Amino acid sequence: MITAEEHQAALLPVNGLMQVIINGKKICLARNQMGYFAIQDNCPHAGGVLSRGWCEGNRVVCPVHRYAYDLRTGRGVADQGDAVKTYPVEEREDGIYLGIKDAWAWLKPG
Repeated sequence: MITAEEHQAALLPVNGLMQVIINGKKICLARNQMGYFAIQDNCPHAGGVLSRGWCEGNRVVCPVHRYAYDLRTGRGVADQGDAVKTYPVEEREDGIYLGIKDAWAWLKPG
């Protein structure tokens, strides 16, 4: 049996990003020291794929023009004037769950 920490690391390492597709929606799943976060995967500025960017603290940075978005609120940094949609995330014993509309989607490693 693996530990909860091993399960989380198998899904996504700390400061990692990955794209998940749930009900046709492309979502950027991020993990930092505070836990897991989920935001829309396309940058509203130029359409870049945020899951191909990187984490800097509580922000995800777009690989196209380096626009940054707060993982907790979705707000762009000062003077950007934009934001991304955020989704609720729950860490449970059996995995990570993302809240999409009226449902929760279970994410498992592999």
